[in-house]
Amino acid sequence: MKELIFWALALVMLGVATPIEHGDIHHFSLCPLANMGIDWCPGCGLGRSITQLLHGNFAESREHHWFGLPALLIIVYRIVELILLNIKAFKIKKEKRYV
Repeated sequence: MKELIFWALALVMLGVATPIEHGDIHHFSLCPLANMGIDWCPGCGLGRSITQLLHGNFAESREHHWFGLPALLIIVYRIVELILLNIKAFKIKKEKRYV
């Protein structure tokens, strides 16, 4: 359940974030490499890419990171999978209660 809440909340936060233009260096980052002053990171721009996607800006999303769309699809798939697992677990728990 914690993982489901984490991924759902992450997408909500990315969805309500204000998209920034590609190349804007004045942004907050949780990236440990960026915070250590290292300029390049393989995941750099992924969150901004997903934010652009959630705002319907597909071209800008691709400029931030090419893996934004696949990452979003993977996260949405995982959320759906976790919802279905929780529903199944709830049904099993409910059936055991009546036995």
